[in-house]
Amino acid sequence: MGGQVNKPGGRAGGFGRRVSIMEERQAGPASADRGLGDIGFGYRPRAPYACDPARSRGRLFDEAESPTRTPFQRDRDRIVHSTAFRRLKHKTQVFVAHEGDHYRTRLTHTIEVAQIARALARALRGDEDLAEAVALVHDFGHTPFGHTGEDALNEKMAPWGGFDHNAQSLRVVTRLERRYAEFDGLNLTWETLEGLVKHNGPLTDRQGNGLHGPVPRTIADYCQLHDLELDRYASLEAQCAAIADDIAYDTHDIDDGIRSGLLGLDMLEGLALPGSILKAVRERYPALDSVRTGHELMRRQITAMVEDVIATACANLARLRPQSATDVHAAGEPIVTFSSGIAKQERELKAFLYARLYRHPDVMRERAGAERIVKDLFDAYFADPRAMPEGWREGLDRAEERIKARSVADFLAGMTDTYALKEHRRLFDRTPDLG
Repeated sequence: MGGQVNKPGGRAGGFGRRVSIMEERQAGPASADRGLGDIGFGYRPRAPYACDPARSRGRLFDEAESPTRTPFQRDRDRIVHSTAFRRLKHKTQVFVAHEGDHYRTRLTHTIEVAQIARALARALRGDEDLAEAVALVHDFGHTPFGHTGEDALNEKMAPWGGFDHNAQSLRVVTRLERRYAEFDGLNLTWETLEGLVKHNGPLTDRQGNGLHGPVPRTIADYCQLHDLELDRYASLEAQCAAIADDIAYDTHDIDDGIRSGLLGLDMLEGLALPGSILKAVRERYPALDSVRTGHELMRRQITAMVEDVIATACANLARLRPQSATDVHAAGEPIVTFSSGIAKQERELKAFLYARLYRHPDVMRERAGAERIVKDLFDAYFADPRAMPEGWREGLDRAEERIKARSVADFLAGMTDTYALKEHRRLFDRTPDLG
């Protein structure tokens, strides 16, 4: 286990402002009158099952604690100021970043996820800053051109353990970011790292066997130094970030699909979740234009999904009665989930998006071009590491294949869409047109 941060006493409540009893009494009935029950709005202290920054399990490398920020606030700030965060600006969500100024990129997607994650953590009286940090870092390992780039890189890396964007995110924040004098990576807290690695659930059973295949080597190696307890569920805050990811792309991918012309509002009528909302919007605003109808649908869908998660999580909390963050880890099931009804509707929506948007012939043509670019670049760099810039190529001529391949994958995964296109044009006579 890594080193622990020294904690001054008497700060179990964190750094946030505490309201007076009078303010609590004044605020409480108002929320009750709106039918919101005992959910948090930022003026209530963290629940006992929340992660307490004053009791963080620390960082791999010991550091003096900040006098002005909690450890989780510090993590968030380091993530936002990192190079990897800025690169998300020019990485594909669904549509290649240069196709239009209004399509989501990985960066705008990440900001939307962080906003929803923070709202959920606030309502459930978790630590908002930790939820935000996990949300902001969750896509750091994504390649250029989205999942197409990941699939291509995974195929090329198959002889050396493959490529996994979640493991790559951990690699970025523990090794590849080089900003600090005393360590590689960002030296994030245990809580943020375990949330990053396990936000979609445990990776192993209690015997250490991978639940979804072998644990990526990057994760397994790091856990030898700083045990992230891969057999246990992540914190409530990380669970908020994970489901916020689903809510965000279930909604904004529809929005981008409509903007692109590949989807139409009428195509959503047969789907339980967006269809019922669309019907209600049209009944209330029969003369509303299609653009505003689409926006009204999106905001209502986000609201419906968020409120469903809050209600379901509150019910799970009442049933499980966790009294500490450790109880959340040991619950044996996720706490922050959709209800069974919304979960079924969400699966239907995902299947629709895969069939009608992600696998649309126009999108697939672009995917084929993006796949070729990533594979061509990998082959070129692997054959001649001198094609990579200074700082990446040193020593690779004499390195064993595994090390060379991993270095090439690190370099490629960090590329933006625009840089990958630029590099392909530099190294090859013909580059696929991606729109």
